[in-house]
Amino acid sequence: MKTSITKLEGILWSIALPGFPQLLAGLWFKGALFVILEIIINVQSNFNLGIMYSFLGETQKAATVIDYQWLMFYPCLYMFAMWDAYKFADGQNERYSFLPFVMSAYMVTVGLMVSPKVYIFGKFIGPIFLPILFVIPGVLLGLLIRSLLIRFH
Repeated sequence: MKTSITKLEGILWSIALPGFPQLLAGLWFKGALFVILEIIINVQSNFNLGIMYSFLGETQKAATVIDYQWLMFYPCLYMFAMWDAYKFADGQNERYSFLPFVMSAYMVTVGLMVSPKVYIFGKFIGPIFLPILFVIPGVLLGLLIRSLLIRFH
């Protein structure tokens, strides 16, 4: 059993399934909790069905099967589990390293909330792809705030 993981390993395993990096590092309770919560939210929100329809180009159908009330929990759980894996990795904790994860969670949640109304070039993006696009400004905003805090604090 590994006792530590690299930051890249933590991020990539977390993208695959929140809780995997914690399990890999021997943090059984925390890892199992993240996996169980992910499965509950995933099933209750019909997230996998929404992903499948989105990748098949049926974004309107994805929007009808998604339970938004449940899916809105997902970005925070997902980003928190990812940050936890990142924080734990290599035994280093960089100042304000949580900010890109927090801002991504906020932005993805906003992206999910506005997704039923957003069309880009007349094309409905849907509740899967639009929130994913909102990760980019979330990370950038988090990195900007982090760099400002480090510089002026």
